[in-house]
Amino acid sequence: MMLILSLLLLYPVAIFAFRSRLGYQYSIQGHGDASIPKQISPSLFASLERLSRLVDITYCVGTTGITPPFSCASRCNDFPTLELVTTWNTGVLMSDSCGYIALDHGPPTGSVNDADVVTDNKRQGAIIVAFRGTYSITNTVVDLSTIPQEYVPYPSPDEGGPKPPKEPKHTCQNCTVHMGFLQSWKIARTVVLPALKPLHEQYPEYPVYLVGHSLGGAVAALAALELKVISGWDNLVVTTFGEPRVGNNGFVNYLDSVFELGGVGKPIEAQTYRRVTHVDDPVPLLPLSEWGYRSHAGEFFISKSDLPPEPSDIRPCIGDSDPWCIAGSTGEPLRTTGQILAQERAQETPVWTRGLWDIPSRFKLWQLFFAHRDYFWRLGLCVPGGDPIDWGKDKYPNFTSDEL
Repeated sequence: MMLILSLLLLYPVAIFAFRSRLGYQYSIQGHGDASIPKQISPSLFASLERLSRLVDITYCVGTTGITPPFSCASRCNDFPTLELVTTWNTGVLMSDSCGYIALDHGPPTGSVNDADVVTDNKRQGAIIVAFRGTYSITNTVVDLSTIPQEYVPYPSPDEGGPKPPKEPKHTCQNCTVHMGFLQSWKIARTVVLPALKPLHEQYPEYPVYLVGHSLGGAVAALAALELKVISGWDNLVVTTFGEPRVGNNGFVNYLDSVFELGGVGKPIEAQTYRRVTHVDDPVPLLPLSEWGYRSHAGEFFISKSDLPPEPSDIRPCIGDSDPWCIAGSTGEPLRTTGQILAQERAQETPVWTRGLWDIPSRFKLWQLFFAHRDYFWRLGLCVPGGDPIDWGKDKYPNFTSDEL
């Protein structure tokens, strides 16, 4: 905490020197390539909004609870086809992990006879693994100040874990990750994997959706890597909201390679890892890049500060540090002098900032209570109808989606 406060005090001096040398800084605008979509489709918007409600339900774990078949004080009634499998709650320390596993058998999709009866009773189902954030915002900030740790995508034999069943296709070279995030997954996996693997064997055709908010997004990332690389599961879809930076550049390259993020020729919306960020949320920019942490690709950037967003407010991002997305926020060092000069040459006139005292998103720690929770709804409170700020708010348009 003291380190973060020190950074806040040093920021005005650093930014003054930076701007004195460059003379300007660009605001976040659109992609320069006209072929890149500027917004997401209504179908993907509907899927992300639905997943945000599913992750909001995780905040009932450890409080009022979730009970079978799928009942809670929050938004469980929105999902009548879900069946609770298990919940877990590993404690209230900085390595805490909470969440639930549920089955969504979905409505029958078979053919209908003349009597309007489904004849073959096929269902388009899914397995949902949802990870919640930390018990308190204070823990979130403290968690982000710990040291990195060497990373392998499975427990080593020295720690009682088995060797990988076969030589993995992807290897992580010179990888380190946040120690608290890795510890959270190591604790959660002892509950998650024994419950998840039998479900995957019983319903091999069901895709597995991993979803997480805040710390839960980081844990979902580590879980997804183990399931995909070591267990060999290909039908994974990962969606995180306000995910912090998990590891260093080696880890980022590894995750991007495993999930084929940032590649050429693959439609952005076909990616199976979606990292949703918010323009005012500091957490996706923490831990700081000065400490060696990096953001991975797969970002979908909500550019609107207040609720509710629309499809036009959500921008698909390119690569690990798209300057038109959250990596381009004021004060972020990854936005290098070279990037800024390249942008100047691409425009007729420079775009000036609103003022010297603009505060970078990564230092807006008060937004831990607001923007960090504002992903389609205000997440994090297990009461009927969700957070009171959402009470009386109309539901989003009924966009159809091919996904969960």
